[in-house]
Amino acid sequence: MPKLIYEKNLQTWIEDEKAALELIVVVGKLWFDKSIELVIFRNQMVDRSASELLQLHHYAREVVRHPLTVHDTLGLAKAIYNLSLAPSRLDIGRIGVEWLDEKNSYADESDFISRKLAGFIGQDKTSLQPKDVVLYGFGRIGRIAARELIAQAGKGQQLRLRAIVTRDKNPDDIIKRADLLRSDSVHGHFPGTVIPDAGQKCMWVNGHKIDMISAATPEEIDYTAYGIEDALVIDNTGVWRDRTNLSRHLKSKGVSKVLLTAPGKGDIPNIVYGVNNLHFDMDGENIWSAASCTTNAIVPVLSVIHNALGIEKGHIETVHSYTNDQNLLDNYHNKYRRGRSAALNLVITETGAESAITKVMPELAGKFTGNAIRVPTPNVSLAVLNLQINRATNKDAVNEIMREAALKGNLVEQIQYSFSNELVSSDLVGNPTSSIFDSPATIVSKDGKTVVLYVWYDNEYGYTRQVIRFAKQLAGVIRLRYY
Repeated sequence: MPKLIYEKNLQTWIEDEKAALELIVVVGKLWFDKSIELVIFRNQMVDRSASELLQLHHYAREVVRHPLTVHDTLGLAKAIYNLSLAPSRLDIGRIGVEWLDEKNSYADESDFISRKLAGFIGQDKTSLQPKDVVLYGFGRIGRIAARELIAQAGKGQQLRLRAIVTRDKNPDDIIKRADLLRSDSVHGHFPGTVIPDAGQKCMWVNGHKIDMISAATPEEIDYTAYGIEDALVIDNTGVWRDRTNLSRHLKSKGVSKVLLTAPGKGDIPNIVYGVNNLHFDMDGENIWSAASCTTNAIVPVLSVIHNALGIEKGHIETVHSYTNDQNLLDNYHNKYRRGRSAALNLVITETGAESAITKVMPELAGKFTGNAIRVPTPNVSLAVLNLQINRATNKDAVNEIMREAALKGNLVEQIQYSFSNELVSSDLVGNPTSSIFDSPATIVSKDGKTVVLYVWYDNEYGYTRQVIRFAKQLAGVIRLRYY
């Protein structure tokens, strides 16, 4: 009997993996043929292995509490492919759950999909004009942004990475830059082709020509000479954060908007996509900030808790991986403590999180204090939110509030709900969300009025995904979505 059970379980797994392999083909055809991107509860499905897709289904079953299988998803994906849908981003996890709940009301998957996505049928539902993008700077965020812009290019109907600006003057630096794009000690090997072309001063990445421009100042660049028009410049250098200096990009020919990947100073709008990105006139402003990685991690969670329970006051402590701003070995630094070796020390330093919260959620102004500890890890950080709330609660209620927010509403791309008791920072390298809520770690005081929440974030990749989400809104290339 045990042998029969073993063989049965093995055969079930083999059938699941075969279905996952077939699903990979359908997902790819939808993406490249029709500009339809399938995700499963906000997790990317394009360029995923069969075992990764099976693991994503396991996560869906645990969090959503529905017996969604890869066979269900495959049948629905085929039905989607057979319809003439507009370019869109569809959460097949949510669609799958709705299918399990409602399938007795439909003849089959095709009937269900054609009625569920009736508003998506017809290519005239969206008219997207591709937007040229320039990366100004090519450091940690710049290289991850380049990878992600290429990975999300699909049919090229949204953002097109056309150029990268650096201050290099040696042609050999293109080869070095290509090597850094190709291989990363934290995020691994880029799953694509990177070919440096020193003669044409460009890189060819998955068939995309990316011009490598060397310039000392933004004003001296004429992007139109490279065939670039009406471009969005993503400034990831962090050198300038005020309107006066960032406006220098707008003096370059071919540029129409600027997006800063750091907190903006003065009156520059600081945006946490999913929270306050709809509060501004996109056409009335041409300089924007995507705030900081920490702000993008904590604000979605604060928004959910404040709406559900009300926040009286709080303290934010961030446990942040070291950055290039610190010294590898002890040396002079113009800020206190950051001169000590980043790889050997826990370093207390300041954070702008509390002031950034005010810029994104003015209703919480004056309610927070904040500080940070830099730690000897290269990536993935943790925010500890110590909150005094207005309405008494308990741990189960808080976790359920966050679980619902991770599955429904405007923040499903920003918040992931973790139920693992074994979660550690290295598990989250490459996580696409800006906030990973650690539900087992939640603490609530006996009187129910103090809540301590632990929120993880990939301060490089997760933040960059937020930057690109907002860049798509600025560019007017957001497809129809079903989340």
